[in-house]
Amino acid sequence: MNEAHATVGVLLISHVGIASAIQSVATRMLGPLPLQHEILEVAFDADLDQLSRQVDQLLRRLDRGSGVLILTDLYGASPSNLAERFDRGRVHTRRVSGLNLSMFMRVMNYAEQSLDELVNTAVLGARGGVVIGRA
Repeated sequence: MNEAHATVGVLLISHVGIASAIQSVATRMLGPLPLQHEILEVAFDADLDQLSRQVDQLLRRLDRGSGVLILTDLYGASPSNLAERFDRGRVHTRRVSGLNLSMFMRVMNYAEQSLDELVNTAVLGARGGVVIGRA
C-alpha cells in the first residue's frame, strides 16, 4: 500500500501473481505510487463469500470520500465476479476489467482525476497499451 496524494483509492483484484507483478513493475518505473492502493489476489479454489468480507474491509480502508476504482484482471472470472458484489455497496466503486500494466500506470499518472475520470483513463490506458507492430 502507498499513501495517497489524491482522494480516490484503487483496489486491484486478480488471480494469484498478476496484481503483485503489475504493482512491482509500476513501482520500479514510477517510484512511489501516488494513489493509495491495495491488492487482493484470488486463488482458483477461493471461497468468494469469505473473500467478500476482506474486500469490504479493503474498500472501507481505501475510501477517502471520493470512492474506489476496482481493477480486475479478467471479466467473468472470480476476481471480477467478486468485485461485482460491491457495485452498489456502502463505498462508491467503479469496476474496470482487463487489468494490465499500461492501465495501472496510466491510472497512477493521473492521480488527480475523479473516480469517473479514472475509469475512462484506465480503459484508454489498457487499450493504448495494445499495439500491433511488425515482426
